[in-house]
Amino acid sequence: MKSQSATNHLALEHIDVSYPGDRPGTSQTVVRDLSLTLGRGRIGCLLGPSGCGKSTILRAIAGFEPLQAGRITINGQTVSDPDYTLPPEKRRVGIVFQDYALFPHLSVLENVMLPLRAQGLSDDTMAMHWLEQLGVASLANRYPSQISGGQQQRVALARALIRQPDVLLLDEPFSAVDAPTRQKLYESISELRQMINLPILLVTHDLNEAVRLADQITVIDAGLSLQTAAPQHLLDKPRNARIAELVGSPNLFHGEFDKGRLLWANSAIELITTDKGKIKNKTAVAWTIPSHSIEIVEPTQVHTYAKNLIDCKTVKVRQLGQVAVVYWQVIGSEDELVWQASASELRRLGIQQGSLQKIYLNPNSIHIMPIYGHRSYED
Repeated sequence: MKSQSATNHLALEHIDVSYPGDRPGTSQTVVRDLSLTLGRGRIGCLLGPSGCGKSTILRAIAGFEPLQAGRITINGQTVSDPDYTLPPEKRRVGIVFQDYALFPHLSVLENVMLPLRAQGLSDDTMAMHWLEQLGVASLANRYPSQISGGQQQRVALARALIRQPDVLLLDEPFSAVDAPTRQKLYESISELRQMINLPILLVTHDLNEAVRLADQITVIDAGLSLQTAAPQHLLDKPRNARIAELVGSPNLFHGEFDKGRLLWANSAIELITTDKGKIKNKTAVAWTIPSHSIEIVEPTQVHTYAKNLIDCKTVKVRQLGQVAVVYWQVIGSEDELVWQASASELRRLGIQQGSLQKIYLNPNSIHIMPIYGHRSYED
């Protein structure tokens, strides 16, 4: 293994991964110029649509896919570059696959013991330790078909951890279980991170899952890393319109920016926004505003707002338990604003279908983005 300075984390530096093309002698690049770092005790998430390259990135870290460019290091040691690939069995990488990959003819204990037996070891003390830590020690003598999906996931985690890995990789590990079990597994992962203090890299296409679990989210699209950020920063300040689409920004609009003014597309509405001097005048832009930054102005307070006050009509209210989602038609525009609040707040404000509201859009919360490309005006 090639030695680098010890850094105690996972680092991917401008990696390319390719698969053979449809014709002999050709190849298809599925991961391009991707960089990522993840420190100990942190959970990172690769988020993106199916087929975007997320699982391929995990396979490259685990040693199952060679690199055509770039470098992967773990704890400062190079494990992959175009001239060198450390075999998977020699990497201290634990991985949990989407289907858990448990052997049906082996008991729970035997499945967890597999990595040790591959090294010629037979003491089951460590295996029982991890089964105990993950709450499934009582199932040691059962077979995979005799336990639930959530229990199978914990067994797969125990098998990954028995290798004493330096990195833990989770490939959509919650997709095969029902919602109540998924909630319990989220709690298990949160507890596990405190127990093992390793970089944990999770693959998912579920934004809510990523926001709940991750310290940082990397948005992947067509093999490219579009943005890496903390969950709330990503939601509030996506780097460009494509990222906003991928994370499902509910209030994504278009317009034209000119000298600190934003002309809302297909309307005569003009908004004031923060001008950081990074946008040329009369530039077509995409823009968004977080739901939590939208303010309802009561009639007695209208006179205190000189700018960014718009009229809206409530077209739909969707009740989701104690939370409600409100859809407003912006008067003078074809667009709708989406706002989320507690059911009690809606009752207090008298919001119901057909009601009219004055809405204030805080200039500091309006986030302007390029329509295309990877540069952010707001970074």
